[in-house]
Amino acid sequence: MPSHQSPFVKSSDDTPDVEPADLVLEERKQAAVYCLKQVNEPTLRSNIVELGMVRNLRVVDSYVYLRLYVGVHQLSLKEQVQTALGALKWCKKAYVEICTIPGVRTTLAISSGKGGVGKSTTAVNLAAALKRTGASVGLLDADIYGPNVPQMLGLAHSAVEVIETDAGERFQPLEAHGIKVMSVGLLAAPEHPLAWRGPVLHKIITQFIQEVAWGELDYLLIDLPPGTGDAQITIIQESPICGVVMVTTPQQVAVSDVRRSIHMFRQVGVPVLGLVENMSYLICECCGNRTSIFGSGGGEQMAQELAVPLLGEVPIDSKICHGSDTGQPLPLRDETAQLSIVFEAIAQGLNNTFCSNPRLVSQSL
Repeated sequence: MPSHQSPFVKSSDDTPDVEPADLVLEERKQAAVYCLKQVNEPTLRSNIVELGMVRNLRVVDSYVYLRLYVGVHQLSLKEQVQTALGALKWCKKAYVEICTIPGVRTTLAISSGKGGVGKSTTAVNLAAALKRTGASVGLLDADIYGPNVPQMLGLAHSAVEVIETDAGERFQPLEAHGIKVMSVGLLAAPEHPLAWRGPVLHKIITQFIQEVAWGELDYLLIDLPPGTGDAQITIIQESPICGVVMVTTPQQVAVSDVRRSIHMFRQVGVPVLGLVENMSYLICECCGNRTSIFGSGGGEQMAQELAVPLLGEVPIDSKICHGSDTGQPLPLRDETAQLSIVFEAIAQGLNNTFCSNPRLVSQSL
């Protein structure tokens, strides 16, 4: 009687097919990664692999291909990468594609695990605080679900112009309070939903990253959509983001969502610079006492659990709402407000970390 065996069950003498060529390529890729880890970015004091600057690394036969995401002041890293990979005896040539935003030194993302925690408010006030230190700042509002940055800066009904540059046609960013601004909300009719699907969304985001004439900037802040979806991943993959600031509120629901986002950024190799706990407490206008309306300790707990700094605890203040509605960020209007003090400290920390301009660093100390 014939013996029938399920096609889904391997017999005991079946052995997996292993291609020797695949093993060689994997070994070569690991060797290339090891060499790249010897290249350090002097300002951030870490290697370019850990900083997420190396992406799309491939080894084909005896050739190495990769993308290097850098700021305009880090272009010399390309030569260092080629020198490091040239030490591999089998490597005939290393092809390094530089990916940068022309004129921009440092690109930072502002992100949150969920909507409604004050991410855009944080992005606007941080941009304003950085501007107060003397930095040149741009703000890209890539939040396709709620592009509120133009209104927060008094640009709600402005139109975007396209100009001719040496590199071709580019979007001309708007300017408010000395901050250069571009937003997906400026491309849609007022009060109309941004009902964009995948391919269109990807194209628009890519254009906003690659086809805006930002000029010379110390910082470009990107206000990401909330969560961990396709739009966020596209922005991360297409832009030289060298760090992300996470925004949360004290309650556990928000903290759980932030945890997922932090793990996503770490998986794609983007460093999490720290947490900003928004709506942390309410200061009584009569007695000055603090009240933790949404609980307390969520941001500090998350910072300890995931080993990221707690950059600041932002209070609830009616002046913040008024400033957002009128297009007047509080750090530019009242530097003595508690929110302004919190964001000034964050801006000082960013200058000390990223900015080699002695003028800015001295103002931050």
